[in-house]
Amino acid sequence: MADHCVDTDEAECPPAKKIKIEIENTDKNDESLHEAEINLSTFEMKRILQNNNTRKQIYIEGTFKGSESPAILSLEKTTFPTDELFLKEGFFNEDTTIQKVFSNHIYANYRCFPIREYNGLNVLLIHPATPKHIEKFKKKELHIVNETYELYEKITLPHITSQQFSLEWIDNILTHKAEQDKIVYEDTNKETGFVMVPDLKWDGKPQTLKLLALPFQKVKCMRELNASHLPLLRNIRDAGTACISEKYNIPASQLRIYLHYQPSYYYLHVHFSYLMFETPGIHVDRAHLLSTVINNLELMPDYYTKCILSFLVFEGDSLCTKFREHGVVGKKKSESEET
Repeated sequence: MADHCVDTDEAECPPAKKIKIEIENTDKNDESLHEAEINLSTFEMKRILQNNNTRKQIYIEGTFKGSESPAILSLEKTTFPTDELFLKEGFFNEDTTIQKVFSNHIYANYRCFPIREYNGLNVLLIHPATPKHIEKFKKKELHIVNETYELYEKITLPHITSQQFSLEWIDNILTHKAEQDKIVYEDTNKETGFVMVPDLKWDGKPQTLKLLALPFQKVKCMRELNASHLPLLRNIRDAGTACISEKYNIPASQLRIYLHYQPSYYYLHVHFSYLMFETPGIHVDRAHLLSTVINNLELMPDYYTKCILSFLVFEGDSLCTKFREHGVVGKKKSESEET
């Protein structure tokens, strides 16, 4: 098959059934709720795992009536459309109510209640949720690790090997067993080819564009990259930007193209996002621009076996514990120790 940019419906949102960041093998006998129609009135809350005020997103642990398996619900405010007709019909109409909170000189605050069909939320459901999923979404204190390649081999790599979530969902995409209709671009060359699909949380609007490039060549993470991977990385950059320019009218100069370290799953993938959209995971403690990665490997073929990579670890996670055991991560004094 020749490489090509696939025409899909831009307005159609990506499916929320596959939890791409961390799908794990679960008991096949435990029926998933995704096969039935979901009724949120049957959801019984257990606790709030995390309330992210910046992203207007909340994670809640609970169960659904008739199922003993834990579930995680993520509720997230949707982005505003830029279509003037949509705004007029959804917000600037007689059915929209507005309540004054206070005013001062030329400024005033109001609460606005649009009609129901324009007041939706993005909902992510994980069911059945394992203890690892629940632990993942708990709000925790952070630590920064400055990882040498020696630390990678001694601590991180064994952790990756023992804690990895299932990557079956990636194989399903690459072999066309799932999400065939979501493929934006495909180059089937086994060495330099890749499949580009929408990120799970992308709402389909160009102003919030978020795509993933999944290569056919299997590489765990940035630490395994060397000069032999340059043709693959350059092809992802060049073919990916060309397709996005053609399909979404976004030039390469308005794309943020980057890799994560540490990644959420250990199968090398590249993120493409619209530069004006401040998507999560773009800060210096995790994101590495693809252009910089390519340049580093051009200057030094084995750069990622020599450099220090800094990243965040979460308090209570096993990786954080292992780095603490080796004196890399510190620990706060307890209140009793301080007094």
